[in-house]
Amino acid sequence: MSAEPARRRPRPLLPYLLIAPSLLALLVVLAYPLVDMVTLAFQDMTRKELFSGAAPPWAGLGQFRTILGDGFFWTVVARTTLFTGVCVTLTMSCGLLVALLMRGTSSWVRAVIAGVLVAVWAMPVMVAAAVFRWLFDADYGLVNWLLSRLPGVDLARHNWFTDPWQGFAVITAVVVWGALPFAAISLHAALAQIPPELEEAAVIDGARPSQVFRYVTFPAVKPVFVMVTTLMAIWDFGVFNQIWLMRGGQPEREYYLLGVYSFIESFAVNRYSTGAAIALVTVVLLLAGAVLYLRQMLRLGEAE
Repeated sequence: MSAEPARRRPRPLLPYLLIAPSLLALLVVLAYPLVDMVTLAFQDMTRKELFSGAAPPWAGLGQFRTILGDGFFWTVVARTTLFTGVCVTLTMSCGLLVALLMRGTSSWVRAVIAGVLVAVWAMPVMVAAAVFRWLFDADYGLVNWLLSRLPGVDLARHNWFTDPWQGFAVITAVVVWGALPFAAISLHAALAQIPPELEEAAVIDGARPSQVFRYVTFPAVKPVFVMVTTLMAIWDFGVFNQIWLMRGGQPEREYYLLGVYSFIESFAVNRYSTGAAIALVTVVLLLAGAVLYLRQMLRLGEAE
């Protein structure tokens, strides 16, 4: 008796129907603005077209030739890259130290640290910027008062933002302070998944604490470390709120990063297409970072 050929079961449509609203929302919220920004970057939008509703003339690659041929644009790119590197390095270093501290403390101390981190993470950027502006205020700042108590130090009425290096140090502190909780909690969760037997075996074999961390602990948390580092790089590369708020809505050219530069060109100088072109270049640079992230994750997956 011959067996009947197996019939193909029809694929259920319910999963696709359930995910359809989310996909539609993503298309409306993300895809349409992105397409509109790309289109604007190849046009020459002025206030005349903006208020009249007329179609702006096409400029082709003119906007990109303008910004790529501008030395100040490359200065902003280099400044943004340096700022991102410093912020990410400090955030991940401090986050790893806090995660290791949480791992080695008692449960109630760990709970207190976690509560403080969550409170910091929940604080709005506007409130954090206001707190740091008061801490570093030239007239009434707590930092100036404390440092002036040191022998030979006089920082009375010292303005930290007169020098861009000092100003960016303050802004970096704001960014790192706000990003530290996510890094620390994520790394602590990864550390909690390491079996204690692995580290105990390394200690029994004579490994020093630094060797245990280098050859046992860190390799186990490396996938999470790479993921969090990449996310931090993407977030810090597009920093806008902290600079805008710390400079009172009027950042000087020395404080321009790519996000601030794009906003100023679009809404302060009214060169809308130039601002869109800068934003598009920023997106391309971020996509390059995302590709590097995916390659790192694939390599880690193959190694495992």
